[in-house]
Amino acid sequence: STFTYHSILTSLVYYRQQKRGPYLQHIYQQMSFLRHVKLRVPSGAARPGPAIGQALGPLGINMAEFCKQFNEASENLYEKGTPVGVKLSAFSDRTFKFDVRSPPTSYLILKAAGMEKGPAQPSPERASGYITPEAVYEIAKMKQKDEMRWHLPLEGVAKSVVGTARSMGIRVREAQDDDNAEEKKE
Repeated sequence: STFTYHSILTSLVYYRQQKRGPYLQHIYQQMSFLRHVKLRVPSGAARPGPAIGQALGPLGINMAEFCKQFNEASENLYEKGTPVGVKLSAFSDRTFKFDVRSPPTSYLILKAAGMEKGPAQPSPERASGYITPEAVYEIAKMKQKDEMRWHLPLEGVAKSVVGTARSMGIRVREAQDDDNAEEKKE
C-alpha cells in the first residue's frame, strides 16, 4: 500500500493526541503557576524547618516532600552540607518543580582559600587569604553551568569570581609565589 502525505500527517497527529494531547490539556487546565521562590538549602541535608517552612508554607507545598525530592536530586551533585541555591516554581494545585543551582561564589572562594569564615572588615591593602588561578578557573567552570550564565564566556565568569574574591579580601596568586614569599622570610 502507498502512503500519502495526508495519511502520514493524520497518523502523526493521532499519535501525538493519544500520547499526550488530552492528558496535558487536562493538567494545564487544572494547574496554573503561582510564583517562584528562591531558597538556599544545604545539599543532601534539607530538613523541614522554619527556614523552608516560611517560604513554602504559604504556597501549600508539603515541606517533607520537597526535602525528600531535593535531597535525592542534590546528594550526587555536591558534597553533603554545601549550601546551594534552589529556584522553586509553585503551582496552584500544590505541586512544584525546582532547579538546583551552584553554591554561592563566596562559599567556593572561602573553601578554595582554606578559610572557615571571611574577615569582618576586608582591607584592600592587606590580603586575608589567597587562591590560585586554577581555583578561580574551577569555580568559574562550576558557576558557568548555572541557568543564567551558560552563554557568558568563561573569561568573564572568571573575572567576576576574581572581583568577588577581591571584595572579600582574598587575592589571586600563583602557588609558586607562596613558596617564594616563605623563602624571602627565612
